[in-house]
Amino acid sequence: MMTWIQLESAEQLNNIKQQPGYSLIFKHSTRCSISMMAKRRFELDWENLPEEMPLYFLDLIQHRDISSQVAQTFQVHHESPQLLLIKDGECILDQSHGEISVDETLLEIS
Repeated sequence: MMTWIQLESAEQLNNIKQQPGYSLIFKHSTRCSISMMAKRRFELDWENLPEEMPLYFLDLIQHRDISSQVAQTFQVHHESPQLLLIKDGECILDQSHGEISVDETLLEIS
């Protein structure tokens, strides 16, 4: 069973940056219906992702500072909703809005 890990601190972000292998960060605006749909669609398929891959969930409304740090750390433009696939500390896939898909993520991993 896949579950989200709440991303709430700069320390967690540093850990993701240091972590070998894959991690995923989903940036979500709890006030945005597009973001809600993207999240729901992603969760419908996420059972196909590797079980050992940590899935981080960032609530943009509560943690704007962390969102800015994510953009800086992984050198991506801030978007919402946004999905980042991290491999060995580097962002190798950056999807937003309707582009967010488990299938695309799986293509990068395989």
